[in-house]
Amino acid sequence: MKKPIIQFENFSFKYNSQMEPTLYDVNLTIYEGEKVVIVGPSGSGKSTLAHCINGLVPFSYKGEIKGSLKIKGEETQDLDIFTLSKWVGTVLQDPDGQFIGLTVGEDIAFALENEAVPQDEMKKEVAKAAKLVDMEEKISSSIHELSGGQKQRVSIAGVIVNEADILLFDEPLANLDPATGVQAMTIIDQVQKETNTTIIIVEHRLEDVLSQEVDRIIVIDEGRIVSDLDPNKLLASNVLETCHLREPLYVKALKYAGVKVTPDMLPANLANLKIEECRDKLLEWHNARAPLKQAKKEEPILELKNIYFGYDEDTTTIHDISFTIHKGEMVSIVGKNGAGKSTLSKIICGMERNQSGKILYKNEDITNETIAERSSKIGLVMQNPNHMISKHMIYDEVALGLVMRGLPEKEIRERVEATLKICGLYPFRNWPISALSFGQKKRVTIASILALEPEVLILDEPTAGQDLRHYTEIMEFLNELNQQGITILMITHDMHLMLEYTPRAIAIADGRVIADDSSVNILTNTEVVEKTNLKITSLFELAVKAGIKDPIDFVAAFIDVDKEERMTWRKNC
Repeated sequence: MKKPIIQFENFSFKYNSQMEPTLYDVNLTIYEGEKVVIVGPSGSGKSTLAHCINGLVPFSYKGEIKGSLKIKGEETQDLDIFTLSKWVGTVLQDPDGQFIGLTVGEDIAFALENEAVPQDEMKKEVAKAAKLVDMEEKISSSIHELSGGQKQRVSIAGVIVNEADILLFDEPLANLDPATGVQAMTIIDQVQKETNTTIIIVEHRLEDVLSQEVDRIIVIDEGRIVSDLDPNKLLASNVLETCHLREPLYVKALKYAGVKVTPDMLPANLANLKIEECRDKLLEWHNARAPLKQAKKEEPILELKNIYFGYDEDTTTIHDISFTIHKGEMVSIVGKNGAGKSTLSKIICGMERNQSGKILYKNEDITNETIAERSSKIGLVMQNPNHMISKHMIYDEVALGLVMRGLPEKEIRERVEATLKICGLYPFRNWPISALSFGQKKRVTIASILALEPEVLILDEPTAGQDLRHYTEIMEFLNELNQQGITILMITHDMHLMLEYTPRAIAIADGRVIADDSSVNILTNTEVVEKTNLKITSLFELAVKAGIKDPIDFVAAFIDVDKEERMTWRKNC
């Protein structure tokens, strides 16, 4: 029988800066060698629970603790942060915030250097950890040369090398494209099986997490554990929906089709799903649906013609990119990490100058316009909120652009407060930004640009790290803007977002446009999906598994139904 390694008993925690506890009466036991996933809405307390496990609470984040938390049988309040860090290795959401060394090998070796491990032994341990995460050929490479997925692997190796008993992953998939996310989950699964390490994963992207087997899923809402079930039982329940958490797309499709999802159907893994128990319902539902017709396109608002760009004279990052965005469109720009998507957005906004080609805005050439001149037309929300934030307080950050434009104070307050309410930040308007989670900071940066009311809005991963409620609130707000004529481009890895909100997608690989088509067609095109590090949507796989003759129509029908459900949800809210 497995031994308990983490034990919460009647545990509560209240930050010194808050009036009410963040965690209430938590009772939870995690056993040696388990792989456990923790999910919950933003602000539910899941990050605080993770911080209690790795010692950031109470050593970095001060507050009042009631009850007991034992790790390896020791009361954490009686331990020091150094001991806890030896037992619990943490891989952060943003790998860049975790790196110490200049090269892969130096970074992996950091924990060993702190313990004065002899160099010969250190090299062996570093090589062993690098091999485990498939980075042995990159040991001498600079950290800054790595892709997002490679950085994640180095972060994992950096905690593995310390032989921690527990590995805690804080949203490991948030900044990764779908295919790289699956690879990351495969690496985590491999590490767990080869080392028997206890794995705890805090993550919003549940469908991607379930690409590998997990033992249990813990659901936290409003500081309390509301569910502790194995994945099949959880997906057969309505817990995720009740807590405003996203269900896997294929599970949602089964429920739309009127299938009674049971644990015995094995819904936690599409490959193992007992399709014979739901095939008839899926076919009946599909045959009763007809996809909606696409709206007619308006006049062009943004045109890129034969754009070339390189960061130096010897390399070309963007190769002959041309496309036209029409007024009022909502379009996804997709591609693997490092494909050139973010670089392209900087070129459009004037932050980088294209070497050749033209950029037209409403048929006028803006290629030589300054950043300031373009900012009145085009707004950009960057992927990393820390690259945009310059004020200490939330209200001041969102108001900054309006202040710089010299708007009257009354109008500034009205526009800032309205935007904060839409982005779910109004209750925190007087908070310091340093007190926010990564996902909350993301919403602050979106709010700061939305307040400026640009005609074209470019968002780099707008929903990364957001729970379903805030994802829906942000996307529905963007959808409302779009309905009012605002043109929106979204650089995203989120296939849900593509399917639900953007009828059209532009796929980029190695700095070139390789597809410009409907989101449904792109996410069902094996060749494009492979080149862009996306993955075939599980809706398509479900349709194929069920024997539906036209799986693409099935995906399109799901999107239409989901839009109707989303509109009903908004009305009820």
